[in-house]
Amino acid sequence: MILITGGLGFIGTHTTRALLDLGESCLLVQRRPAVVPETFAGEPVVVEQADLTDESSLLELGKRHEITGIVHLAGSVPWPPGAYQPLEGAEQAVRSLLNVFRAAREWQVARVGVASTIGVYGGVPGEGALKEDVPLPMTAGHPIPAFKKIGELLGDHLAGAMGLDVVNYRIAAIWGPLGHTRSPFFAAPQLVHAAARGAEPDLSTLRAGAHLGDGIDMCYVKDCGRAIALLQLADRLAHRTYNVASGRLTTNGEVVAAIRKLVPDARADLPEGRDPAVPGCWLDTTRLREDTGYEPAYDTERAVADYLTWLRAGNER
Repeated sequence: MILITGGLGFIGTHTTRALLDLGESCLLVQRRPAVVPETFAGEPVVVEQADLTDESSLLELGKRHEITGIVHLAGSVPWPPGAYQPLEGAEQAVRSLLNVFRAAREWQVARVGVASTIGVYGGVPGEGALKEDVPLPMTAGHPIPAFKKIGELLGDHLAGAMGLDVVNYRIAAIWGPLGHTRSPFFAAPQLVHAAARGAEPDLSTLRAGAHLGDGIDMCYVKDCGRAIALLQLADRLAHRTYNVASGRLTTNGEVVAAIRKLVPDARADLPEGRDPAVPGCWLDTTRLREDTGYEPAYDTERAVADYLTWLRAGNER
């Protein structure tokens, strides 16, 4: 049984689906009370409540379930802004990660996967494909990449010191069903939601990148979940860190073109050109492909079509 923290969240739900499709059973851990959703009814899925900052609460799960692996997608970042005082937020974020490693040692799991982010590459000079071995700046302009860098360093140290198989997932810009309508990092989710509503997209939350030529490595959430599942279940991995991504740059212009094939009158008029603040970078997925056989199943057009179908079925958030 694979324990997934944040297993009922955006990426967690799709990772659970992928693990089930590969024949695994899943234990989904949530901080708040929850039940098995209808989408997993009748499948080998259990939902338990546990606070990751409470070591005893987490370890208690191992007395009720035979846990063979951990996919840690929740917490480890003091987020959202204002939810915690700075010291208390940092302490909770780090404690939750350390407790996951304590549980892994206690249960002797085969592998611990820990979510990181494309944001750790922020500040790397140049454009083009970003490989996992590129040197990262020791700074970060946002709490999420800052604490993900901390998590990677802690995981690397503890993997060696404790003899654990630890894998970092550097996750690209993820979009699709269950995702947030607006992102501060890329425009695609709002563009698709607006098209489904027949509305003007509100890109006011974007920090940068509202031009047609602006792009990022966008990975559809169903591909993301499958990639994480493959990394968790691989017999052997040659590396500790993997980019979980599409392996290509997707521009706003490509997203708009895919939307207008399905919604010709979509109100998605973005300015031409590129924002100079947005580098043309994507994540190299050679390691992921070679070690797991992963290939994205969703190109931009198929992803937009699937997302619109989901939204039009009454799932608008």
